[in-house]
Amino acid sequence: MKALIIGGGGFVGRYLAEHLIQNLGWDTVLTKLPSEQVEIEGCEAYNLDILDKDAVEALLVRQKPDAILHLAAQSSVAYSWKNPQLTTDVNVHGCLNVLDAVRDMENYAPKILLIGSGEEYGALPAGTSLVSETTPVSPGNPYAITKLTQTLFGQLYAKAYGMQIIMVRAFNHVGPGQAPQFVVSDFCKQAAEIAAGLRAPAMYVGNLSAARDFTDVRDVVRAYGLLVQYGKAGEIYNVGSGKAVVVEDLLKQIIEKSGAKITVEVDPAKLRPIEVPVIRADITKLQRDTGWKPEITLEQTIKETLAYWKASVKG
Repeated sequence: MKALIIGGGGFVGRYLAEHLIQNLGWDTVLTKLPSEQVEIEGCEAYNLDILDKDAVEALLVRQKPDAILHLAAQSSVAYSWKNPQLTTDVNVHGCLNVLDAVRDMENYAPKILLIGSGEEYGALPAGTSLVSETTPVSPGNPYAITKLTQTLFGQLYAKAYGMQIIMVRAFNHVGPGQAPQFVVSDFCKQAAEIAAGLRAPAMYVGNLSAARDFTDVRDVVRAYGLLVQYGKAGEIYNVGSGKAVVVEDLLKQIIEKSGAKITVEVDPAKLRPIEVPVIRADITKLQRDTGWKPEITLEQTIKETLAYWKASVKG
């Protein structure tokens, strides 16, 4: 199996490449941004602008992968409010460039995994917190709208053109090396800096009452590998832990494990215009079709993410 990871220079892409190579034994290449440095043993990396359809098609013609795992995205909800146009360009037009490049090639039918988001569900029906793939969607931010659009195009192309496209709705995935614009990494970085005496002992946070479904990135990429092998074309799959954790409880764990005395202050800049109170993934379909289940506890993920930031801030 030859795999191409598009957008492999980011947090998830690196873990995914290592998993495909080391655990599945796949011949794997990835694309990245020119500003990203990626060194993964046994994996070639190519610079690619997914908004350049000719460049996308040239790479596919040259590589002819059996599987394409499309991770490239503007993935920050907060930034999507600030720049919805760029978010749409990357998340929708970039995805269409990949799908159309495949569609235009003769005698070529790779499996394509499109990585969407649990954010696509948005505001849930009253009394609903557990969401299955059939739960009505009501995206509540620009990022979520673009990811839902990607999913709809994936379904359409699978049906209209017989393409082997599988859609994922991934919930919050966390782990060592994640950028601090995401909540667990943000809290761990702040706690590490406080513990090292690099900042005042105050943690700045957004909404702590929301409850979210968190999964270790290493479990997430295992799910992606299994979906490429066993997922059904045209279908959507939730990828998550199936559990909701209140952000405030998460914060308490991080502060306790940091070993530092920390006060908590709300930063208005970290608050979202629209917030879904509680959401967790129904992963019955994923488990039924692939046999996947999460193996790494949130406690272990927090411990290792905090250790990563403690080592990073020491320089």
